[in-house]
Amino acid sequence: MRHGRRLFVAATAALALAASGCAIGGDQSDRSDSGKTVVTFRLWDDQVAKAYEQSFAAFEKDNPTIDVQVDVIPWNDYWTKLTADVSSGNVSDIFWTNTSNFGIYADNGNLIDIDKELGDQKNAWKKSVVDLYTRDGKLWGVPQLWDSIALFYNKKLVKEAGVDPAALRWDPDVKNDTFLLAAKKLTLDFTGNSADQPRFKPVKIRQYGFNAALDSQAIVWDFVGSNGGTWQEGDEFAVNNPKTQQATQYVVDLINKHHVAPSAADTNENGDKSRDLFVQGKMAMFQSGPYNLKNIQENADFEWGLAPMLEGPAGRVGVVHGVAAVGSAKTKHLDETVKVLSWLGSAEGQRLIAEGGYAFPGVTAAEKGFVDYWSKQGVDLKPFQQAAEGTTFPAPVGPRVNAGATAMDPIMKEIFLGRTPVVKGLADAEKAGNDAIKE
Repeated sequence: MRHGRRLFVAATAALALAASGCAIGGDQSDRSDSGKTVVTFRLWDDQVAKAYEQSFAAFEKDNPTIDVQVDVIPWNDYWTKLTADVSSGNVSDIFWTNTSNFGIYADNGNLIDIDKELGDQKNAWKKSVVDLYTRDGKLWGVPQLWDSIALFYNKKLVKEAGVDPAALRWDPDVKNDTFLLAAKKLTLDFTGNSADQPRFKPVKIRQYGFNAALDSQAIVWDFVGSNGGTWQEGDEFAVNNPKTQQATQYVVDLINKHHVAPSAADTNENGDKSRDLFVQGKMAMFQSGPYNLKNIQENADFEWGLAPMLEGPAGRVGVVHGVAAVGSAKTKHLDETVKVLSWLGSAEGQRLIAEGGYAFPGVTAAEKGFVDYWSKQGVDLKPFQQAAEGTTFPAPVGPRVNAGATAMDPIMKEIFLGRTPVVKGLADAEKAGNDAIKE
C-alpha cells in the first residue's frame, strides 16, 4: 500500500463473501467442520477477494485437506487490527502487507522466511517487488500485485490544445521545460481563457491541465526521482536536499503560482478529487497508476488514452509499488501455510486476479492476462510496463516509516497549501519524520 494514495481503494464495509468458508475478520479455528486444516488469509480489498475465493477453490481441489478462509478487513481498520492481532498472536496465517508496514514485522521475527521456504519460486516473480520485500538479505513476502505510474489523458482536450502528452518534459530550467506551457494551454477559466493568456482568471477555473497534489506515489516521489532527488536513505527520511527541494517547489508552483492544478485545500483532504475531475472531463492530464483504470473506464464518457509518465531532468523515473502476501511465523500449521503461499506465488494462483483486470500480478507469467483484459477494453498498458522496466524510485520502507510519514504529513500539507516555504518545510518534515522513527 502506498503512502498518500493506497494501492486499492477499500470499501468502508466489506462484502459478505459467500464462497467457501469466507469470514470478515472474525476469530479463526484450526479445523473446519469437515476436519480440514484451516489456513486463514487476510486482505483489505473486497473486490480482489472475489478473485482469490475462486483461485482458492481450485487450490482446494488439489489439496482436499486444506480449507483456505479469506478475511476482508476494510483499509481504515486494517493496520490497527493487524498490529493488535500480531501482538496477541491471533493474526491470520497469511496476510497482505505493503512496503510501509512489513519491516517492523520482519525485524521482530513475526514473518516466515520466504527465501528459506519458497526460494526456488523467486525467479518467477516481479523483481522490483521482490526487491521491495527483501530486507537484511532475506525475502519476506510473496509478490501479489504491483503498479507503476503513467499519464492518463483526455484525447479531445489534448488534441484541441495541440498537446502531445507522450512528449512532455518538466524541468526547473524553463528553457528545457515543455510541460508547463502544455499544462497552461490545457487550463481554462470559466470564460474560456487558458492559463497562458493574460486575461486568465485563476479564481474561476473550469478545466485543469494536471493533477499536481500531495499524492506521494503518483506525483511527489516521481517528480523527486525524475529530478535526481532522494526521499529516504536507509530507514530514515532524506528530503532536505537541493534536488528534492527543487522538485517539490516545481509541483507546489503548479498549484499556487501557475494554477494548472486544483487547490491543495481540496486535494489534501480528498485523495480522489483529481481523479474525479478527470473522469468528469474537467482535467486534461492525470498522472496515476493502474489502480485507477477500472474507475476511469467505468465512469469516463469521453475517449482517453495512456502516455508515458512525465520526463524530468533525470529521465522518466517513477515509483513501482507492490503488495505482498506474508506468512505468520506463529502459524500452527506451517506446512499447509507454505503450500498456500506457494499457490499464491504461482501463475495459476494469480491468473484470476490478472484476467479479471484487477491489477498487474506479482508472477510475471500471469501478466499477459491483465494486459489482454485491458487490450480488449481498448487500453494499451505499455506505458505502465515501460515505467516498471525503466529507472525506478524506491517507495519508503522500514519498521517505523509509517510513524515518520504520519509526523511529516501535516507539514507537507502546509507546504502544498503554500503557507510554508518549501525549503523550511522539507527541513522540518525530515526532522519530524526521523524523530518519530527513532521514538
